Amino acid sequence: MFSGSIVAVVTPFRNGKVDFEKIDELVEMHVRAGTDAIVPCGTTGESPTLSHDEHDAVIKRVVKAAKKRCPVIAGTGSNATAEAIRLTRHAEDAGADGSLQVCPYYNKPTQEGLYQHFKAVAEAVSIPIVLYNIPSRSGRNIDVDTMARLSEIRNIVAVKSAAGSTDQVTEIILRTPLTVLSGDDSMTLPFMALGAKGVISVVANIVPGDVHAMVHAFLDGDAAKARKLNAKLYPLAKAMFVETNPGPVKAAMAMLGMIEREMRLPMVPPTGTSEVKIRKALEDYGLL
Repeated sequence: MFSGSIVAVVTPFRNGKVDFEKIDELVEMHVRAGTDAIVPCGTTGESPTLSHDEHDAVIKRVVKAAKKRCPVIAGTGSNATAEAIRLTRHAEDAGADGSLQVCPYYNKPTQEGLYQHFKAVAEAVSIPIVLYNIPSRSGRNIDVDTMARLSEIRNIVAVKSAAGSTDQVTEIILRTPLTVLSGDDSMTLPFMALGAKGVISVVANIVPGDVHAMVHAFLDGDAAKARKLNAKLYPLAKAMFVETNPGPVKAAMAMLGMIEREMRLPMVPPTGTSEVKIRKALEDYGLL
């Protein structure tokens, strides 16, 4: 259902507040670039530091700006099941086309707890659900056995895999009908070689057209073109993770005049050697 180049869009701030006019500009940029779907309020969107009212408002604004020209997959996960259900119901009511559900963090639930959590969220709404497996952030890995059980639920349709494991991606593809989407730009092409159908991308915030071209070259059967584009994208993508996401990508966008250089504590913009690496990556790519 969801495939191609999907952007995990940043949440722009200005003077401590969400910059909704800038959200409109970013959505328009992605629509023009051919981005296949937009994910607001994910990790890259700094969802942990948004208030609930801001979270709801950002999703509503992205849906409105997209005008059904591309799908919106709202980040509505939480480590509290009741909160995830409320956020997801709001996203559905706002017109989102799907929901990205992060593995519950901090609580460290058992695999049965993960199953019951995702099942409860999925059964509370009718929109498609994309599981988000990112053990480096959540402290828990969603086992493939659990994914297989979850795939039997009607509206759980995909998984964003940010576990960095080709073995796990292979098992998901072999054992479940779930669509696999890479959750790490540098792993997109290797995962697609195994059968993944695209990426939920950070670097697409900067070069959406190039990420789209690389992903669709592979989907269209032109592996040589995809490898060439991936080789160009790879250093820039890696530079977006010299510090914790989304610090580097927001710094890069600020260097390019796309957004203000603002984050919310405890997240801070990169400085020193990290800033130098980000600027050099932009220069080497020809963006500066």
